[in-house]
Amino acid sequence: MLDEVDYGMVLLDGKVEVLYANHAARAECEAAHPLQLLGRRLQARQPEHEALLHEALADARRGRRALLSLGDADKPVSVAVVPVGGDGEARATLLLMGERQICGQLTVHGFARCHALTPAETRVLAGLCEGLHPRELAQRHGVSLTTVRSQIGSLRAKTGAGSIRNLVRQVSLLPPMRNSLRTPA
Repeated sequence: MLDEVDYGMVLLDGKVEVLYANHAARAECEAAHPLQLLGRRLQARQPEHEALLHEALADARRGRRALLSLGDADKPVSVAVVPVGGDGEARATLLLMGERQICGQLTVHGFARCHALTPAETRVLAGLCEGLHPRELAQRHGVSLTTVRSQIGSLRAKTGAGSIRNLVRQVSLLPPMRNSLRTPA
C-alpha cells in the first residue's frame, strides 16, 4: 500500500535500523538524495548532515518531531522525522521525504487527462508548474506569446481556475500517486 504513495517513507526501529522503505524512498536514496540506504542503515551523504540526522532521530526517540532541510542550498530537500508508537528505544521513527518539485510530470499528466487538456495545453501547464512565465513558454515551444496566452485562457476555462496561481495550486494539491508504469519492486 505504501508503495502507491509518491512520497518517500522510511520506518526505523529504536536502534535506527530500517524496518521498511517504500518504493519512492528506495528510488530517492539510490539517486542523488541527501540520504542513502546502506543495508539496514540510513545515513546522510554529507558529513555535516549526518549530525543533523542523528540529532533528529534522538529527538524522535524522546517523542519530539523534527523537520530537516538537507542537500545543497540551491536545491534543499525537506525530511520530516516523526516518532511513532512505543517509548524510548522501543519507539519507531518515520521519515517522510519531501518532494523535490511541485507538480511532477505524472501529476500534471493526470490532471490534464482529468480535464481533457490538449497536448499543447498540457505542455503549457507543465511549464507554468515549473515556474516559467508565458514569454518563456512561447520561446520554449516556438510559438507566439499570444498563442500561449490563448492556451492559458483555455486551461483556466477548462479547470475553473481564476488565475495561473490558482491553476498551479490545483495541480500542486493533488494526492502524491506513484507512476503506475514503473516496474514492480
